Amino acid sequence: MKQDSNRSTTAQEQPSLERTLTYRIHLLHKLTDQESQRLYPLEVGLALSDGRCLAAVGSFEPLSVNRLAQLANLNKGQASRAAQFLVEQGLVAKGDTEGDARGVELTLTPRGRKAWRKTMDFIHRRNEEIFGGITAQERRLIGDLLDRLIADNRGSAS
Repeated sequence: MKQDSNRSTTAQEQPSLERTLTYRIHLLHKLTDQESQRLYPLEVGLALSDGRCLAAVGSFEPLSVNRLAQLANLNKGQASRAAQFLVEQGLVAKGDTEGDARGVELTLTPRGRKAWRKTMDFIHRRNEEIFGGITAQERRLIGDLLDRLIADNRGSAS
């Protein structure tokens, strides 16, 4: 993470906790996740984490479990359990990875592709609900800023 070394602030000059960006990003995440957790089973027929995994498999297939974990923002154990559940539901197929006898590739089944489309429609509706209060220009701006913050923090997270 980049810091401006020319400026040091005292606690009195810093914003109160509820005005910090990290606090507000986390709050927005919690608020939107709570509603998404409630709606996913009703709209998609899957729990939130399983729906996110289905969305990742359909959007980026074929995927390894490790890559699924990265793309769905889960740890490997969570991704492995979600993948197994989706396989048991007939939504995802496991195939051998070419050149790696131990590797597994995840792809959508025909039934999974239908569920993926329904899931993606839901994701787009949720995005509209969450960001409906800001203009298209503001959405692009926040998207660009988030991309920069993610890129900056990916480097410091490794």
